[in-house]
Amino acid sequence: MTGRLKPNSLGVLGILFFVLSAQAPLTGVAGAVPIAVAIGNGAGTPATYLAAGVVILLFSIGFVAMSRHVVDAGAFYTYIGKGLGRSTGSGSAGVALLAYCAVQAAMYGLYGATVSSLVEHYADVHIAWWVWTLITMVIVQILGSVGIEMGAKVLAVFVLAEFSILTVFALVTLFKGGGPEGLGFGDSFSPHAALQGAPGVALMFAVASMFGFEATAIYGEEAREPKKTVPRATYLSVAVITLFYAVTSWMLVSAHGASRATAEAGKALESGDATSFVFAPIAAQFGAWTDDVLPILLTTSLFAGILAFHNSANRYLFSMGREGLLPHGLTTLNRRHSPWIAGTVQTVISLALVIPFAILGKDPVLTLFSWFSGVAVLAIMLLYLLTSASVIVYFRRSRTDTRTWNTLVSPVLSALGIAGAIWLIIENFTTLIGGDQTTAVWLQLTVPAVLVLGLFVARLTRKRHTVTQ
Repeated sequence: MTGRLKPNSLGVLGILFFVLSAQAPLTGVAGAVPIAVAIGNGAGTPATYLAAGVVILLFSIGFVAMSRHVVDAGAFYTYIGKGLGRSTGSGSAGVALLAYCAVQAAMYGLYGATVSSLVEHYADVHIAWWVWTLITMVIVQILGSVGIEMGAKVLAVFVLAEFSILTVFALVTLFKGGGPEGLGFGDSFSPHAALQGAPGVALMFAVASMFGFEATAIYGEEAREPKKTVPRATYLSVAVITLFYAVTSWMLVSAHGASRATAEAGKALESGDATSFVFAPIAAQFGAWTDDVLPILLTTSLFAGILAFHNSANRYLFSMGREGLLPHGLTTLNRRHSPWIAGTVQTVISLALVIPFAILGKDPVLTLFSWFSGVAVLAIMLLYLLTSASVIVYFRRSRTDTRTWNTLVSPVLSALGIAGAIWLIIENFTTLIGGDQTTAVWLQLTVPAVLVLGLFVARLTRKRHTVTQ
């Protein structure tokens, strides 16, 4: 069966759960906040999350305007193609696929290491990280094939669990008046606090934590009333994500004390367990039982993210097959209207990315997770920039939407903010990946290389299409 994905399968909340799953909230908080506080702008980190949220909100205004006129599982590359031409759109399709496959492979590395550690701790049995990763690939492939509704239900359970414990911690701490130094609002949100230390590093990690919200448009074909559902889901996801990260990071800083937060985060990093900066205050608030629960929730958080990105990537493959950029067989759907061939190919890609690290005995966290996370963030930011430019060009040319704020001002402002973020990411790429300069350069080059390869494939397929006609 080929054709369109199953319509009317997802509502606003269903799409929201896919977005929040891609965010992997507990992973984002436990992984990014300690680093942003330690080597970024310290107690001013919460303000950085707000700033990142503003940039993403500005981007989403133009993004939503485009979504009302274009409904396609290809989202990014379809949007970019509408304004900047089919070749540029096709090149960006490769970049989007790189971003989603890279971030999923990165999560597989951290997930495998986390599960291996948990099993060894509780069962006193050591099983290599890659074994758990391979088992999970099979599970993800099955869940991806049984239909989008089942995936949404599985993700809802995991996301609610991790979101709830962090949100309750933040609210309890807030209503108790904060930690030893009080709430410290000025210490975290004043201009001085935001600009102290290395705010660029903190902004880089804040933007990286918000990776995934754009998935709202990917599910447009499967949404109920997509012209209403996608905009609502997009704005809701940006608001929820921004508020969540800003308030949670603020309460974590407050729990340690604004004057001590940077030192405490530094100690956590030096110990080799950055999550202790996050887990220790939660345990102090709720009791030692959280020491057992939080690592498990971190695992389910990663699993939810892996499944969400699997669904995003296979829909890109499906859409690229439908456009003739890749073999048409990728458009094959099963009885549940799930792109199972595209899903299988996506799983094979993940396998190809993960296996070399297992064979070479590389540390899955320091290499697989760190390297591919950096590549994914750089790739997705390039897509944001190209999309903002495309929105401006498309609406200036088509005049289908003449709202100046939605189609010109906000896209221009977002493009400037995103360009600045890209510069910060490139400047601090070695910090982002935790590697050396040579590795950083090679990893950065993969993004423009894939873009150029996509442009070449687009021109090749266009010539072939012209010849057949």
